[in-house]
Amino acid sequence: MKVKTILVSQPEPKVENSPYFDLEEKEKVKIDFIPFIHVESVDAKEVRQQKVDLSQFTAIILTSRNSVDHFFRIADEMRYKVPDSLKYFCQSEAVAYYLQKYVVYRKRKIYVGKRTFQELSPLIKKYKGEKFLLPSSDKLKPEIPETLDGLKIEWKQGVFYKTVVSDLSNLRNVFYDILVFFSPSGIQSLFENFPDFKQNDTRIAVFGNSTVKAAEEHDLTVDIQAPTPETPSMTMALQKYIKEANKK
Repeated sequence: MKVKTILVSQPEPKVENSPYFDLEEKEKVKIDFIPFIHVESVDAKEVRQQKVDLSQFTAIILTSRNSVDHFFRIADEMRYKVPDSLKYFCQSEAVAYYLQKYVVYRKRKIYVGKRTFQELSPLIKKYKGEKFLLPSSDKLKPEIPETLDGLKIEWKQGVFYKTVVSDLSNLRNVFYDILVFFSPSGIQSLFENFPDFKQNDTRIAVFGNSTVKAAEEHDLTVDIQAPTPETPSMTMALQKYIKEANKK
C-alpha cells in the first residue's frame, strides 16, 4: 500500500526548516498536524492544595517547555519573585534554550542534560543538598519519579498543568495512510474519540517504548517505530518506510 497522506498527532511545527516539511517535499506526501491532546492550566489555588510552597525549593527540574511556562505562570499567580539563586535542571538543550524567555541566561545557574531524563540524573545527583521541585502535568512518565527516588534526594512533584483529550469529531470520516503518535495519551485520545476505531489498512507510527506498549494494549499493529539506531527520529523512520512502500 502506497503512502500519500500522514496525520501527525501534534501541533504543526513553528520552524520553517522542520524535517517534516522536507519529508513532504521529497516524498511527495501530504502531512497534516492535529493535536490529539492539549494542555490546560491548573490554577494557583489547586497548586496550594498540593502543599507546594515555591519558597521552600532551591532547584527546579524542567522536563519540557510546558513545565517552564507553567512554573513561571504559577510563580506569577502566587506573586512569588523567583530568586536569582534558584538552580535550573533542564532535561535538554531545547528546554534550557526556551528558559531564556523568562530569565537572563548568563546570570542563572542552569544545568543541562543531553536528551533523556536518565541523562540528566547524574547532574541532579551532584547537588544532593538542594530541595527540588518538579513542575509537571498530571501524566508523568513513571521512570521520572523512580529515577528521582533512586537518587535519594529531597524532591516534590507539583501538578501545574493537565493533559486533556482533544475533540477530534471532525476527523470521523477522514482517513489517512499513516497515523503518527508520540505518547500513550495520543493513543488514549484516539480511542476516547473513536471507541470503534479499526486499523484496517492504516499504518501506525509510534515514538518511544511506552507509546508502543499503549498501541499494543489497544490491539494496534505498529508498522513504524522510532527511535532506533538506524532511525533516531520519527521523520527518518517515516522516510525509510515511505521509500520502501512507494517503491512497490
